[in-house]
Amino acid sequence: MKIVLDHLTKKFPSRSRKERSEVTAVGDFCFEIPDGKLVGLLGPSGCGKSTTLNLICGLLKPTEGKIFFGEDDVTNLPPENRGVGLVFQNYALYPHLTVQKNIQFPLENLKGAAKLSKEEMQEKVYAAAKLVQIEGLMDRKPSELSGGQQQRVAIARALVKMPKVLLLDEPLSNLDARLRLQTREEIRRIQKETKITTIFVTHDQDEAMSISDLIVVMKDGYVQQIGKPQEVYDNPVNLFVAKFLGTPPINVFDGNVKDGMLYIGDDAVLKVGSVPDQEVHVGIRPEGFILREDGPLHCNLSRLEVMGRDVSVVSGHPCCQSDTIRSIISAENNVDTDSDTVRFALKPGKVFLFHKETEERIHFEVE
Repeated sequence: MKIVLDHLTKKFPSRSRKERSEVTAVGDFCFEIPDGKLVGLLGPSGCGKSTTLNLICGLLKPTEGKIFFGEDDVTNLPPENRGVGLVFQNYALYPHLTVQKNIQFPLENLKGAAKLSKEEMQEKVYAAAKLVQIEGLMDRKPSELSGGQQQRVAIARALVKMPKVLLLDEPLSNLDARLRLQTREEIRRIQKETKITTIFVTHDQDEAMSISDLIVVMKDGYVQQIGKPQEVYDNPVNLFVAKFLGTPPINVFDGNVKDGMLYIGDDAVLKVGSVPDQEVHVGIRPEGFILREDGPLHCNLSRLEVMGRDVSVVSGHPCCQSDTIRSIISAENNVDTDSDTVRFALKPGKVFLFHKETEERIHFEVE
């Protein structure tokens, strides 16, 4: 099911007695979600991603704009008539019901021509349970399940009616790190098997990038960038997107462009072609450093962090906007830990320039 958001906007009254202006939770959101794809809505708390999800499922009505499922305008359609499955962060399971009854509950509310017999309901319940691999837990109650198992029950309950759209609101937040990794892989597997158009809300960029066909990065209610995860990582449109994506995060420096050369402090680190002379923010991905004895960028060596295949060189620089610089290099490199300094050359494709005031991307030709 294709989903089209046409200038979708949601405003709430200001809670401040002094300030009567409205607060924009979602502003002029335009996007077409392709049929059968998994899309990640990504951004910090308060950016509008959960509000967007609630608009799509019908729990909130937009202030402006329209929502289409396929060719059908569902903007004013009640949630129960939209054919969506919704999975919440806190699972929202009925504690007094067994796993089977929890999954079956949405089917019991079907009426008219859609009403199912007990045998049909049981068949659908077991099919949904098998899909999320909990068919052996049907007689247990939620209190007898682990967090990951409860999450699977919630997903099975959302899938049992085979919705046109599956909406997941921070579904992994309450799980530990190992279980989170396992469950997100399961969500991707289920989505590929069912081919249901899925929207996945998260503030964790690793989750969004690892399982999404497309990601939507949001800030303060507005879309910053839409694209395939790797494309957005490799070509951020502004400093916010560059800083939000990536683990370890991008290293940001105060820099200057002069006569076609990029300077960080007194170091002339990279040719940037025809970029006009100006002060800039310089973003360098951790993997964008090349350890070299004659490298143009001088940093103050702090320590090494061995990660097996790779090594993280932790250093500092007066022009860095954070206390530490993290440079990821191969473990085959030999770093002189007795030295106070370390020198790097830079990979041009991993260096980004941003306007000092607007923080928009400044493109330059890589020689």
